Amino acid sequence: MTARGFFVATAFFAWMLPQAGLAAGLTPLLQPGKHSLYQRVITRPGATMAADETGNAPKPVDGFEAFYVFARGHDRIQVGSSVSGPALGWIEESRTIPWPHAMIATFTNPAGRNRTLFLDTPGHEQDLLTAPDSGARAAALLKDAQAGKAGPVVAVEPENYVDIAKNFYLLPILDATVTDRDSGPSVHMLHVISAPATSTGTRPPSSPEALRQFRAGLVFVIDTTASMQPYIDQTRAAIGDIVHTVQNTAVAQNFRFGLVAYRDSLADTPGLEYATKVYATPDLGQPIDAVLPAISGVHDASVSSSSFDEDAVAGVRAAIDSVNWDQFGGRYMVLITDAGARGGDDPHSLTHLGIDEARQLAAAKGIALFVVHLLTPAGDTAYDHAHAASQYRALSKFGTAGSLYYPVAGGAPEAFRPVVQSLSTSLLQQVADTTGRPVAGLTPQGAKPDPRTAVVSQAMRLAYLGRAQNTAAPDVVQSYTADRDPADALHKSVDIRVLMTRNQLSDLAAALRTILDAGIAGRTAPETFFTQLQSAFAASARDPSAIRHVDRIGPLLGEYLDGLPYKSDIASITQDSWLAMGAIAQRTILNNISSRLRLYEEFDSRPELWVHLGHAQDAGEAVYPVPLEALP
Repeated sequence: MTARGFFVATAFFAWMLPQAGLAAGLTPLLQPGKHSLYQRVITRPGATMAADETGNAPKPVDGFEAFYVFARGHDRIQVGSSVSGPALGWIEESRTIPWPHAMIATFTNPAGRNRTLFLDTPGHEQDLLTAPDSGARAAALLKDAQAGKAGPVVAVEPENYVDIAKNFYLLPILDATVTDRDSGPSVHMLHVISAPATSTGTRPPSSPEALRQFRAGLVFVIDTTASMQPYIDQTRAAIGDIVHTVQNTAVAQNFRFGLVAYRDSLADTPGLEYATKVYATPDLGQPIDAVLPAISGVHDASVSSSSFDEDAVAGVRAAIDSVNWDQFGGRYMVLITDAGARGGDDPHSLTHLGIDEARQLAAAKGIALFVVHLLTPAGDTAYDHAHAASQYRALSKFGTAGSLYYPVAGGAPEAFRPVVQSLSTSLLQQVADTTGRPVAGLTPQGAKPDPRTAVVSQAMRLAYLGRAQNTAAPDVVQSYTADRDPADALHKSVDIRVLMTRNQLSDLAAALRTILDAGIAGRTAPETFFTQLQSAFAASARDPSAIRHVDRIGPLLGEYLDGLPYKSDIASITQDSWLAMGAIAQRTILNNISSRLRLYEEFDSRPELWVHLGHAQDAGEAVYPVPLEALP
């Protein structure tokens, strides 16, 4: 079976027709009470696979490998790697762990927070989470574990960042329960098992040696619409000053600049010349001063745009796609603008991506996105500042650093210059410190460091070392942990994700497309929304009559979303609640669905994101850990 194209006319819901790959009758067992969710297990270390149910010719199986269950015998289960088969053999059921929901845990970057602890029992984890001094207790447990003392700690998160996009690992979640604390956000207690990444067998470099090879790229994404010339000139001058300061120093080999310009859609203003334009990408194959002639011709537009908001997301997307970010340990982007960004629902948006979707694309590349927002009088007159600030605070969120948002009050060029100069030199200073190649006079004496850039620097260093040293997830069989730092519940230590196959994501996209089409078609008569939904889904349903009993959208999205620890924007919508929310709220829901569809297209188009579990080779069975916030 091949991966399904996006937005096909089938949907993976409870009444779906049999899949083509299962026509021969080889179908995994369904989970009890489910119509489309198949039974899956994960092998324990020491498992063996036999040729038949009696246990003949057993062969070792890797621990923590995921399988579908096709049949059950007395004490063995028949398994296969793909939903469409073939069955590979029989494994002792006692050597497997049921995996009812494809939830996994992924580490956030540990910069600015405490390392995650894995404890032996739910009681010990619950005691830690509810203790009034949970931060101090966690610190004591870590100290004892590092000293080799016996205690409840089964394993500890590595010091370096384990990036699942570069060093895939499985941390399956068997169960997630919510624990409320006296203050701060609620915490999810997770029952997990671990499948560490396979070592390459190569000896990783030591930290000092690896850090000397740390390189960074800083790409400016500049709004070059009319009136932006003074800020373009100041940015170019700041780059020139830094280049001249470091070009004859050792750190000049570790840092490069790039510049991407953006304006707006040419559909209604052709005189803008371009929507986005890449003037320079950070190129380690060229000397650091090669960027200066490349950006010398950057200028603002000679005509005004049709609206005050510009297509900032298109500029960010161009910078994400045009730069080979994998060559850099430090990945920095600075967006400079005086206006808000066109939303994903704007007909003139080039990408039709929303702010959250753009942030997730940058995060997938490990990019820290800073925003310098010019609070000009023109923006004040247009009542744009509050709207734009909300957008850019969300766009620039980065781990425990919070929002990398830098407003410039008044927006004057002379007020802008020290901001962009300080930000640029601060990032370069962090690279110099990381590589152990100091640059005299780079940072003015007595200058107060920005704690946010310090957290970003630490995050980049830990991510780089994790990749360079092939840091693996801790080797754990079963344990309990939490998704937030016990010392500060505002800091997430673990993200809960859903390991979705390419087929499942395609099916989810098809279901969302059907919902979107029904919503658009019913704008003039919203009372027909559910009728149109029922007709559309019934067309491909195994039991069309069952559709008539659906009174909310949730069951149409797919059973694999049932029971996930997140709140869906649309799953609970009924015909009555749809009518009650009104046209504006309905349009917001449909716009959010449209943005999610564009994000899923982005996921699908990036082959580097998808991996196969075990021996599965079906393109449709490749998986991607989808963040909960990316679900509808």
